[in-house]
Amino acid sequence: MSDSSDPRRWRALLVLSAAQLVLMLDMSVVNVALAPVQHDLHFSPTGLAWIIDAYALPFGGLLLLAGRVADLIGRKRTFLGGLACFALSSALGGLAQTPALLIVARCVQGASAAFVAPSALALLSLLFPHPRERATAFSVWGGLRGAGVTLGVVLSGALVGLLSWRWLFFLNVPVAAALLLLAWRLLDESRIPGESRRLDVAGAVLVTSGFTLIAFGLLRTAGSSWAAPMTILALALGLLLTLLFIVVEAHDEHPLVPLPFFSSPRRSIGNLSLALFSAGLAVLFFSLPLYLQNVLGYSVLRTGLAFLPVGPTFIVMAYLSPFVIRRLGERITMGAGLSIVTVSFLLLSRLSVDASYLATVLPSLILFPLGGAMVVTAGTIAGISGTDAKNAGLAGGVNNVAQQMGMALGLAALVSLGSARSRALLARGITHSQALTSGFALSFSVTAIAVLVMAIYVFGRSATGAEHGRS
Repeated sequence: MSDSSDPRRWRALLVLSAAQLVLMLDMSVVNVALAPVQHDLHFSPTGLAWIIDAYALPFGGLLLLAGRVADLIGRKRTFLGGLACFALSSALGGLAQTPALLIVARCVQGASAAFVAPSALALLSLLFPHPRERATAFSVWGGLRGAGVTLGVVLSGALVGLLSWRWLFFLNVPVAAALLLLAWRLLDESRIPGESRRLDVAGAVLVTSGFTLIAFGLLRTAGSSWAAPMTILALALGLLLTLLFIVVEAHDEHPLVPLPFFSSPRRSIGNLSLALFSAGLAVLFFSLPLYLQNVLGYSVLRTGLAFLPVGPTFIVMAYLSPFVIRRLGERITMGAGLSIVTVSFLLLSRLSVDASYLATVLPSLILFPLGGAMVVTAGTIAGISGTDAKNAGLAGGVNNVAQQMGMALGLAALVSLGSARSRALLARGITHSQALTSGFALSFSVTAIAVLVMAIYVFGRSATGAEHGRS
């Protein structure tokens, strides 16, 4: 499908974007179902956390390797193989009768998602090489990505309430099967042309182990102290292995990741912006549902419905983002989007035990996707800029790593600050609702500061460097 006039490209765009939606949905869809899963399969409280972590760890750890594998053996082949394994592991999860089997299924789901995500983004970037069409394509991609996160919260409440938590897994099977059939017909194969396809095994082991340990260490901080021995050990080993990976890559004739790939300021700013937005996304979708349920007394279904404005707003703004980018350029669009996200978190930092949904929560749930869609669209375009048939999969892997690690950092650093504040206030005799609210408000305040710093940096680079993205 190399012919840019081939109308199949737009159908392929919908298939690839729908696959990304499913992956994003499965990151959040089980959160609301944890209680019934614990009851049915007799999970321990500690084991329950592994339903989340078993998906997130292989997803974050394997992304860079998976992106390079897609470049070497073929992006279509990697996409189809990953999607097929995702469907099979979803069926296994729905049929699971023991905690161990469900955790294994989630682990395979996460590993499969790691191969689907960068290959899909690589195929998309090669399908739309021209700037105007690429901006439109990534607006669709970004819109469905944002809708997937929101849909996970809403769909989980509905399916668990009406049917069973098992349908959260079973539903993936027919959807993935349909996407497999359509992708097989619509996509053409692509891989690194005319070069050695030897895989850098040492680099693959080091980067996968390093990223997995870093993700594990960050995720542990959500339930334990940063000073916990296991947390320190995981983060230290992860950083050491990542540094060894850089040394190995600098001396390997056929590196897994050519280090000059990271020398592009445009790609770096795009990926950093996505990482900060993803950190904010994790804070919002972890903390706000807890506030609505534990402080304002919302039911699970009402909490899901409270998030409904996020999806449509994200989709509409993602559709408009290409026009904004053509008018203002990538970096100004990213900076403006980050600024709007900052305002949404500043509103949430004013939460109280009797805050109004209409006056405080709803405006933030409109502003967040409004700015977020601008960041995701412009950041993704910048993050895969300058790539070609040799490194499109690698670019997709790096882009997804930025988002996954951003979310892990958001949960680890920003949410843990709020949790520590709540525990300290409870120890002083403050009421449960007031302590929780104060902790959530602190998390939102620090998130606002972090996103604002990134916005200022992006605006500064826009003023000092050449702007990209106008056409």
